[in-house]
Amino acid sequence: MGLADKFLASDKNMIREAWDRLSPLPAGKRVFSRLVGLMAPYTGSVHAQVVELRTDYAKVELADRWRVRNHLTSVHAIALANLAEMTGNLALAYSLPDDGRFIVAGMELEYIKKARGTITAECDFSMPRTTERQEVLVPVVMRDRNGEVVTRATLRSLVGPKPSANA
Repeated sequence: MGLADKFLASDKNMIREAWDRLSPLPAGKRVFSRLVGLMAPYTGSVHAQVVELRTDYAKVELADRWRVRNHLTSVHAIALANLAEMTGNLALAYSLPDDGRFIVAGMELEYIKKARGTITAECDFSMPRTTERQEVLVPVVMRDRNGEVVTRATLRSLVGPKPSANA
């Protein structure tokens, strides 16, 4: 059973449990960010760092470096999409009840200006406190080091209950 399978099979909210335990420790945020990358290897490919995570909120930073750049020497659009998905998913996952799960069903991005320097993504929204099957729109705003918005994203996520252990 892989790490992602263990996460899905758990009766606890493993994102919340891991963050709450690791984030206060020295290098704990870095370790948590690495764990997220191990659970979702493609997400981990950009090496973004989780800065803050709490109910209805996530803040994640992406360093501008050669590996995430495009031919215009700015952060690649797909690296920004990856950052948006990571940020929104973490805010949503942290906020879900223990018996909840979700999957991204769609994503819309608006690239406003070239992204250069460290990019900070923030997701701040009100997540319903239920696992009733529903679609949730998860907004993410990405800013450059000067605080200027470079990208806006909206994840369309389907929320529902984890499969019953008796099913």
